[in-house]
Amino acid sequence: MEQEVIVQISNKLKHIRKERNLTLQEVGDRAGVTKGLISQIENGRTIPSLLVLIQIIKSLEVDLDEFFSELSLHTTQSPILVQRKEEYERFEKEPSSGYIYHRIFTKKVKESTIDIVLLEIEPGSKRDFVETDAYEYKYIIAGAVDYIFPDQTIHLKAGDSMLFDGRIPHNPINPGGELCQMLVVYFFEGK
Repeated sequence: MEQEVIVQISNKLKHIRKERNLTLQEVGDRAGVTKGLISQIENGRTIPSLLVLIQIIKSLEVDLDEFFSELSLHTTQSPILVQRKEEYERFEKEPSSGYIYHRIFTKKVKESTIDIVLLEIEPGSKRDFVETDAYEYKYIIAGAVDYIFPDQTIHLKAGDSMLFDGRIPHNPINPGGELCQMLVVYFFEGK
């Protein structure tokens, strides 16, 4: 399955940076942006402006034509999409330990993009609050999770689900002794 353009760009930026042994800080300094912004772009948490994207590509010392030439801008997929478990792409959304993401599907729908992910949170895992430029739907498959927001904590167990604006700072924590597994659907609105 071909991934949608936004995910392709994010993955390509991360791949080139790692291939050149550059840190997030080094790319951020070269592009004149923060390392946090680079991380958010690489992990699909935010979509850069065209100017910022060009600055980042130039900071990686890649020709713009070359960068965009390999992207698949159009797909000719059937309306029925099947993704086998062994084809899920494992990735890291932010620096953390014990948070294992598996991309299931990414599909552009009209002017929006839907990214479907399987997230596993190991017991005792910790990370900082995160924000995403998307609405987030969570369905708890196994285990339990505490979703910590600035003004409240919501406990979810297997079978529970939740939808919220990912721009609200949030942090999922596994409070139990077993693996928490959840289906996550990100809805990125078209601009």
